[in-house]
Amino acid sequence: MPSDTHSTSSRRNDRMVAILAMLRDRDEVPLRDMTSALGASAATIRRDVVSLAEQGLLIRSHGTARRAGTGAELPVNLRDGRRRRAKEAIAHAVASELPIGRHAIGLTGGTTTTEIVRALHHRHDLTLITNSVSIALEAASQGQQRVLITGGVLRPSSLELVGSLAESTFKQVNVGTAIVGCDGMSAEGGLTTHDGIEAATNHTMIKRAARIIAAVDGSKIGRVTLAKLAEAKDVDLLITDDSADPEELTRLRALGIAIRIVHAPLD
Repeated sequence: MPSDTHSTSSRRNDRMVAILAMLRDRDEVPLRDMTSALGASAATIRRDVVSLAEQGLLIRSHGTARRAGTGAELPVNLRDGRRRRAKEAIAHAVASELPIGRHAIGLTGGTTTTEIVRALHHRHDLTLITNSVSIALEAASQGQQRVLITGGVLRPSSLELVGSLAESTFKQVNVGTAIVGCDGMSAEGGLTTHDGIEAATNHTMIKRAARIIAAVDGSKIGRVTLAKLAEAKDVDLLITDDSADPEELTRLRALGIAIRIVHAPLD
């Protein structure tokens, strides 16, 4: 029975991701078009649309759904399928940049950093330090022996622990390499995320690091969201994919940031 429940939840998440993808291509989509494209009943699509509207991810009107705008933060369960190939390519590139031997790495939460943990499944010489519940669980599931997770207040949308308790933990450790994901990165705006408390917590970890690697897929290069977690010039190495805006990459290079670009076929 639990596997059936998980399968149903996974299918629902897949439908919701597909609905949001349709709204990226078209500002407004009739529900009947969603029903036809996704092979689901009208009642099922209606429930999905109601749920997305309640999360502020779209605007529901009679018989249609409209795009809510670009500023809404996607819940972590709806981010997994987006730009998967780019994130996998970035993850393997990040893994290749880490020194061999005992090394402490700090990881912010996010789907790209989760892929990085998967790419490090063979590196049992590492100590992983994170405030992300999902990253800690992923690391534990693949047999990582040294995982330090902070305390703090749980943000349901990102599954990250934030606030003074999380910051206190980071202040007590020394991080060899901070691997940072974000919702936007630009030369002017720096590394940004959707939540101010989350940004402050991650900033504390970054300040404890000897080296900072930003792992950011190309769709986020040039984007600026609500709260800054680091200045762009604080980053030693940016790893992104070839969909990133070349002009923004030029501006980032001018700040002295090393940039590694990986090829990633579109999903």
